[in-house]
Amino acid sequence: MTTKTTRDILHETALKAPLLSGVYLWKNTDGTVIYVGKAKNLKNRLTSYFSGKKDIKTRLLISHASSIEYITTTNEYEALLLENNLIKKYSPRYNINLKDGKSYPVLRITKEDFPKLFKTRRILQDGSTYFGPYPDVNALDTFLETIFKLYPVRHCRTLRKRETPCLYYHIKQCMAPCCNKISKESYNQFIGEIINLLEGKANSTIDALTEQMKKAGKELNFEKAALLRDGIKALMVLQNQNIVENFDSEDRDYIAYYSEGELISFTVLKIRQGKLLGRENFRVESLNDEDDLTGEFMACYYEKASQIPPNIYITKTGEYQNISTWLKQTFPEAAANLIMINSDKGDNPRDKAAINMAIQNAKEDIIRRLRDRGDSPAMEELKSLLNLDCLPIRIEGFDIAHIGGKFPVASLVSFYNGNPDKKNYRYFRLKTTDGMIDDFASMREAVSRRYTRLLNEQADLPDLILIDGGIGQVNAAEGILHALNLDIPLIGLAEKNEDIYLPGNSTPIRLPRRSDALRLLQRVRDETHRFATSRNQNLRTKENTDSIFLEIHGIGKKRALELQKKFITLENLCNSEESAVAQVLHIPATDAAQILLSAKQLFKEQEKTKKLQELALNKAGTTKEKSAGSQYLDDLAEQALFAASKHD
Repeated sequence: MTTKTTRDILHETALKAPLLSGVYLWKNTDGTVIYVGKAKNLKNRLTSYFSGKKDIKTRLLISHASSIEYITTTNEYEALLLENNLIKKYSPRYNINLKDGKSYPVLRITKEDFPKLFKTRRILQDGSTYFGPYPDVNALDTFLETIFKLYPVRHCRTLRKRETPCLYYHIKQCMAPCCNKISKESYNQFIGEIINLLEGKANSTIDALTEQMKKAGKELNFEKAALLRDGIKALMVLQNQNIVENFDSEDRDYIAYYSEGELISFTVLKIRQGKLLGRENFRVESLNDEDDLTGEFMACYYEKASQIPPNIYITKTGEYQNISTWLKQTFPEAAANLIMINSDKGDNPRDKAAINMAIQNAKEDIIRRLRDRGDSPAMEELKSLLNLDCLPIRIEGFDIAHIGGKFPVASLVSFYNGNPDKKNYRYFRLKTTDGMIDDFASMREAVSRRYTRLLNEQADLPDLILIDGGIGQVNAAEGILHALNLDIPLIGLAEKNEDIYLPGNSTPIRLPRRSDALRLLQRVRDETHRFATSRNQNLRTKENTDSIFLEIHGIGKKRALELQKKFITLENLCNSEESAVAQVLHIPATDAAQILLSAKQLFKEQEKTKKLQELALNKAGTTKEKSAGSQYLDDLAEQALFAASKHD
């Protein structure tokens, strides 16, 4: 066996990185950070280090590196800020030395009777309100330009009493507080609206701006419409919740976890002096109930009062009160405030974003753990549970998707060693059930087409087949396997109660929610559902652009559109008169007759193919004898199944 080099290990780490924005850290053998970088797409950026010819600096970086770590962020702006913070914290050898300490600009609203709004890089502890920082300076400038045109707030550096107002008053961009032309209360209403916009609390204002933009466009006032459009776009950029850095100087921890079976990964985001300086990941194994996990972790994580910040934010748990009591009794001198955040209903957008970021980082760590070890415990449990002859190394899953019987699609996903094997994914455009709702018949067609092909190609068969559905779908698939004389273990997983069904047995098997075997089956089932649904959506989109009428001889896109508008279906066209076709297409009756003849031939071919497939599947579903199955393969598979397999 070839020993992997450090470069090979680094390359594998890069290939396994997520397709998310974030910051990555290169470390040497001593664990020292030697380079910090940011990426809009971590996988693409990291893999680029190992492709093509690189400059001397990059080659030196790779040669001195021992490991790569990464932190996912909500967006690329947070990645920019976090990169800046980490470079200043670690001073990595291969980064540019940020000697000037330059920071990103912020918005400052002064603490005055008539506040001023402006961009700055200086933070003064004078009671002013700050928003930001904002890496996208162009968006910030556009936002300020729009604000000054929409809200008549002052532009002057210093407010002095005047007898006559300045030019901004006359062009209606300031209400001249210097001349007492507006009250303090009225002026601060404008400031309040601007603050709400920056805090993301003024959706009604954004809707109003959008309506103004549309109105300006209708009135052909394109300059105003463009201004409003750019202002709304800039505002949406600025409203991206930034939890990497803010002006709340109070220290706090965000604690969240993600679990797969007994594997649990905790992530702690540590905010100190208003900045996120990194995150810590902790890997544990536990079979405790989910409500007990956070308390169990905190009891191990916090060992002394000096570690505990004033505020600790955790995900929703039924043991919140017990954890809070434990914290106060064990560390009374810390006076910590425990706050529970529901990730989808958090009151504070910043805290909700921070918890979601922690959950995402914990999830990525779980994905790495599963990929590194494979899913042996789950496969061992499945082997024991189902009395299999061997480990289910290769699992294939099926699901059916349709919209009211239209565009029926079957998905096939493949898992190898407990992980998705996407190069072996397939989908089937179902023919025998197009236009009707029959999941059993759909499953029979999908299974027959898949394993007929594998038999003819003499390809490897899976160790286990998983059907997304209950006993009906399982029995339908089992009938096909019998007809093909195949002895592949087959089960179904019904989503409602996560019941496992075996062929011919209506009494389900129920596993504990934390079971490794159940978790693996759920992953396969969820992936089949996702893949089937996405393919069904693609077909619906394609149907909006591609028409069956285009297959009629002598019909182009324009005429196909006219026929579809008038007749809707090919069958309706075939049942119409020559005069109706001639009238729609504005053509002579002789040409209309030729089009009708071609349409009828096309419809006849479709019906013939459909009947052949139905006959094949019905025969496969009822016979139990090897000879009948062989006859089915010889006589009908080539005509029906292989004809349809071109759509696989």
